[in-house]
Amino acid sequence: MDQALSDVKVLDLTWHVTGPYCTKLLADYGAAVIKVERPGEGDPTRKMGPFPGDLPHPEKGGLFLYLNTNKQGITLNLKSPIGRRIVKELVLEADILVENFKPGVMARLGLDYETLSQINPRLVMTSISNFGQTGPYRDYKATDMIEYALGGPMYSTGDVDFEPLKVHHQAVQFQAGVCASVATMTALFGAEIRGEGEVVDISIMETQAAGIDRTPTLRIAYQYTGDVNGRQPTIPGFASGTFPCKDGYVTLMGGTIFFPKTAAMLEMPELLKHPVYSNIFEHAKPEVAEEFLEILLPWLLERTRREIWQAAQAQGLLSSPVYTTEDLLADPHYTERQFFAEVEHPLAGICKVPGAPFKMSETPWQVIKPAPLLGQHNEEILGNLGYNKEDLVKLQQQGII
Repeated sequence: MDQALSDVKVLDLTWHVTGPYCTKLLADYGAAVIKVERPGEGDPTRKMGPFPGDLPHPEKGGLFLYLNTNKQGITLNLKSPIGRRIVKELVLEADILVENFKPGVMARLGLDYETLSQINPRLVMTSISNFGQTGPYRDYKATDMIEYALGGPMYSTGDVDFEPLKVHHQAVQFQAGVCASVATMTALFGAEIRGEGEVVDISIMETQAAGIDRTPTLRIAYQYTGDVNGRQPTIPGFASGTFPCKDGYVTLMGGTIFFPKTAAMLEMPELLKHPVYSNIFEHAKPEVAEEFLEILLPWLLERTRREIWQAAQAQGLLSSPVYTTEDLLADPHYTERQFFAEVEHPLAGICKVPGAPFKMSETPWQVIKPAPLLGQHNEEILGNLGYNKEDLVKLQQQGII
């Protein structure tokens, strides 16, 4: 079955998370992606866990396997003249090139857009960096935490009584990868209309400053009122928040106008006549919320997450269990929609990965092949460029592939 991007060819010069996630999204919707890695070492995520059995192995890194599904893989030393020549040969047939080196590296390699566009005028080149290709921070190094902090969201994340905190893991990198893939496709559509490509400049920090994580509202609010929105108290509100139960935690939104549904869920209609609890204006008082916990918590602790969720759903009350990864993988809703996909890797075995970020009825997302072994497709791809087996042996001996 043809996929949405089956006629798109991508040259992937990226590493770590943001760039590979951008090209993964393209590959999983059908684009032919050639991932270029450094000979002998490969992408750094090959050394990052989790690993099967918790035993590190460069071909079994879970993050690498997830980020590089449906790609072909070759190795090239871009510091060598022959390696750079091969890149130019691949660019001739590519629609898109994605790279996430430091600004200026591609120019020093002689692979800047001005040079490559002379080879292929329709080429779209997406350059991903910490702070963009221009500006006073252009050459600064950064981590996920630095980008989250400078982008603005971090100031409102964490406990109100302590310092700001970063969201867990590499959320910034993944969000920037989504932005890069959308921007790349937008530029590709433009290139098809105009008959010439362009450069897409992705600043990871700017994906936070203008991202979906609360920031637009906070920026506008500051301009209107001058208020800086900080961290919020983590204590539960009146019948609202995250609470313990018999087998874990649940979330509820049961106060203010939703309180009649909470009373129905608890099978306590008398609460609607209570002089304090029935008054939604009293719900904002911390002492009232804390007092109501004496009624709510015993009911929750006698029931499982599923039982509470079902009781809340029966009353139309907003609620959900707080899932672990094990819960998520076993959830019948995701199973019925076939969200998680199984990928079989020749060395790492079978594992489940998150599936389509969105579904398309006629040109679907598919995991057709696992992430490549290091240099797995050297012979096939370089052979298509005219390099024979003897050439490949020499290139490998010279450290070029």
